[in-house]
Amino acid sequence: MKEIKHFINGAFVGSASGRTFDDINPANGQVIGRVHEAGRAEVDAAVQAARAALSGPWGAMSVAERADILHRVADGITARFDEFLEAECLDTGKPKSLASHIDIPRGAANFKVFADLLKNVPSEAFEMATPDGSGAINYAVRRPKGVIGVISPWNLPLLLMTWKVGPALACGNTVVVKPSEETPLTTTLLGEVMQAAGVPAGVYNVVHGFGGDSAGAFLTEHADVDAFTFTGETGTGELIMRAAAKGVRQVSLELGGKNAGIVFADCDMDKAIEGTLRSAFANCGQVCLGTERLYVERPIFEEFVARLKAGAESLVIGPPDDPTSNFGPLVSLKHREKVLSYYQQAVADGATVVTGGGVPQMPEALAGGAWIQPTIWTGLADDSAVVTEEIFGPCCHIRPFDSEAEAIALANSLPYGLSATLWSDNVGRAHRVAGQLEAGIVWVNSWFLRDLRTAFGGSKQSGIGREGGVHSLEFYTELKNICVKL
Repeated sequence: MKEIKHFINGAFVGSASGRTFDDINPANGQVIGRVHEAGRAEVDAAVQAARAALSGPWGAMSVAERADILHRVADGITARFDEFLEAECLDTGKPKSLASHIDIPRGAANFKVFADLLKNVPSEAFEMATPDGSGAINYAVRRPKGVIGVISPWNLPLLLMTWKVGPALACGNTVVVKPSEETPLTTTLLGEVMQAAGVPAGVYNVVHGFGGDSAGAFLTEHADVDAFTFTGETGTGELIMRAAAKGVRQVSLELGGKNAGIVFADCDMDKAIEGTLRSAFANCGQVCLGTERLYVERPIFEEFVARLKAGAESLVIGPPDDPTSNFGPLVSLKHREKVLSYYQQAVADGATVVTGGGVPQMPEALAGGAWIQPTIWTGLADDSAVVTEEIFGPCCHIRPFDSEAEAIALANSLPYGLSATLWSDNVGRAHRVAGQLEAGIVWVNSWFLRDLRTAFGGSKQSGIGREGGVHSLEFYTELKNICVKL
């Protein structure tokens, strides 16, 4: 059985308290490791190591030197691809066919993209007149923000953790990472890669634990952390904001969503079905950008529902090692209880269950896993909790609409605004509607098509700030103006 320790100041260390918790494989319910739970002492040691590293070799490196090291980190992930793949799938239960094409490659790419971006970021300079005629010049420089607290989620553990750590390190910061207690493996394994790549001790630190009265709270309460970046539930984001307010520390938050998809009658139906199958059911519906509300123009409503039903029923439910599987379990039995409560609520609220709605029959070896059926409903009222609250499972509700204005109003009716999808072959309409949707990201005739140079983040209660490209640099650096009298 694996022993999963913290990574602090370049070394793997256990907890002084001896407290541990189980790491469970959601595909079969078996314990795969014992994870050390950080107390205040371990969190403080990690923060102090990160603080000290800012004044060490890391802080003295040029952008080009840091970029070279981060390229070695990316190459190290690629060189140990199979180990990262195995660890990610043990923790999440997701199919290897998915993790091998998205999670692990993106985990490596996040270091290379931001390392290269930093080498090519322009500065700004302004000449100005002065009363004595000599003039002055103003120029801007970017400096690291300091120690960054990174609190990462369980749905895409390596991908979303490195999405934050990559630009943070590229900008010269140091980090203390608190991964989800559900998925500690790849964050810990990355410590070995950091060592081998020559990342100085204290630059990358990992502490394990939970939220309240554990590592998460101890990290956000620590006065020596300069800023926090978090992906997860809106309620947790609010708690982090409150903690960060003490000391007036900045936050970047990517929070919950109840993302809408709009399907117009003039769409390419084949592409809309294929895209919606992915946006609703990929990663067992555990994608912050996934579609849980679908609004379909009435003339094609019945056909769309029937075809999406057929697509959902064609998904192959199975364990990560099954090459035919494209649909894994939820991350935990606890999360399945939450998702199933919405399945039950949908029936109580009068939904028509188009397909799914329960737990699939699995072989005995997998019976202890967090398996669930992909589910589609119709017929719910717009104010049903199933329609208004984030479920974070493989499910969606489909409702007809009759006009463009109605579709926009329905999509914008909730306090969330992370992403939206729009399916139409009318480019003018697509552009017009996309501009009116209250979401940080709108995909037209696609889903999860990502260019890492673009802004990523949500509006309303779905987040604060933007990351990606130069937007990440704006969060992870302090911009300083220097005025030189000539």
